[in-house]
Amino acid sequence: MSLVQRLEVRQGQALVMTPQLLQAIKLLQLSHLDLAAYVEAELERNPLLERAESEGPGTAEPAEATGPSDDAASGGDFDADSWQPPELDPSRGEIEADFDTRLDNVFPDDAPIQVQEASGGDMLSLTPPPYGSSGGSFDSDAPDFEAALTAEISLRDHLASQLDLATRNPSDRLIGGFLIDAVDEAGYLRETVEGVAERLGADSATVARVLTLVQSFDPPGIAARDLAECLAIQLRERDRFDPAMQALVSRLDLVAKRDFSALRRLCGVDDEDLVEMLGEIRRLDPKPGRAFGSSAVEVLIPDVFVRAAPDGSWLVELNGEALPRVLVNQSYYARVVRGASADGDKAFLSEALQNANWLTRSLEQRARTILKVATEIVRQQDGFFVHGVTHLRPLNLKTVAEAIGMHESTVSRVTSNKAIGTSRGTLEMKYFFTAAIPGAAGMAAHSSEAVRHRIKQLVDGETPDDVLSDDALVQKLRSEGVDIARRTVAKYRESLRIPSSIERRREHYAHGSAHHGALALR
Repeated sequence: MSLVQRLEVRQGQALVMTPQLLQAIKLLQLSHLDLAAYVEAELERNPLLERAESEGPGTAEPAEATGPSDDAASGGDFDADSWQPPELDPSRGEIEADFDTRLDNVFPDDAPIQVQEASGGDMLSLTPPPYGSSGGSFDSDAPDFEAALTAEISLRDHLASQLDLATRNPSDRLIGGFLIDAVDEAGYLRETVEGVAERLGADSATVARVLTLVQSFDPPGIAARDLAECLAIQLRERDRFDPAMQALVSRLDLVAKRDFSALRRLCGVDDEDLVEMLGEIRRLDPKPGRAFGSSAVEVLIPDVFVRAAPDGSWLVELNGEALPRVLVNQSYYARVVRGASADGDKAFLSEALQNANWLTRSLEQRARTILKVATEIVRQQDGFFVHGVTHLRPLNLKTVAEAIGMHESTVSRVTSNKAIGTSRGTLEMKYFFTAAIPGAAGMAAHSSEAVRHRIKQLVDGETPDDVLSDDALVQKLRSEGVDIARRTVAKYRESLRIPSSIERRREHYAHGSAHHGALALR
């Protein structure tokens, strides 16, 4: 056996993941917010890229001024020392006669302007009102108006300001500040009294006393250690924490289970009082800190709009506001490359031009791909746009990919973090891809989302005397042509946060008893 070295030439196909290809794949799955941030970074990095901005009213050239001065017309320099303001009549009476009103009536909320004759007699000295009036001050020491703008107050600042007014004891302020720092965004204290006392070197009684002080701050229920204490603080604030309500708050597990018979025995009240107490509990705020320092709600901005055409079809168009517009400055590249003498500069400019061209092509390809996928989704789910969620069809990524001639992974990237704006609201593209529930007796398959919607309709329409169990729901769905198992119905019911039939029956019974009791009292 001998070892021989030799050269061979072989031809084959292989997919090479170039940086440009990786960039195109990355852009395809980005949301419009992430895409805008990515393009902004490229604009800062690449000197040949520029933002394409449409001309608005502010970009129009200013109109020609009437009556230009001789110096301005001739292009002469402006002499600040020789400039004199137009001559004014120092007579206040004549000024008021021209305006046909008194100067005090022009700005009634401002202090009157004192018109004094200058020493030279040719100019007027307009004395501004003193600082502190509504007219403000023009001195350099005047505060910035932007500093007076309102800002969102955090929960910690809101509690700290109340602590400063509640006590002047330095040690109490120190303990109170530590407790406030330990309050989370929901308004709950995540430290124990013993733990705070050990860390600060104070006794537990002092920490508990300061905690009671902090719990009296606004909003009610703040700095509670659990949900029961949070509700108890709010009920004390309303003077409604009687023994019956105290017993109800102590057994929130029974409230969650809707075990009304056990709650009636525990609280010693009838059905009407129990329903009233539960209604008062529901009106309390379980997270009192969420009104402060909460992050802004992000609105789902559609990438594609769908609207009905006059002929009954559907028009699918891209949302131009969600698409970044960038241009390649070819003239700047031609001007700069002529002056580049070093090889490194020319290589940098060439690479920048290549990256800029590739980015613009990638953005165009991304827009076309999104539009193509969205158009196929609308074609597949036309029943949803006409009749609603009950006509939503089963759909998967493979079906759309085969219809438009793309790979399934490409369709998955396109539908990630994208939304479609419809007459029924703005929905994520993933919403239209649902699993198939087989139809009974050879009927067509049903969408899982449509089945979930039907389960909710059946539960909402049930009566206190006919509460539907999971088995009853299965029978009703099968009578409508949906072949579904009981465990699937239970899973869908739990995903919709619908209680079990036993809990719903208890709730209907409690409300019915309270209603009959109220009629008897009348």
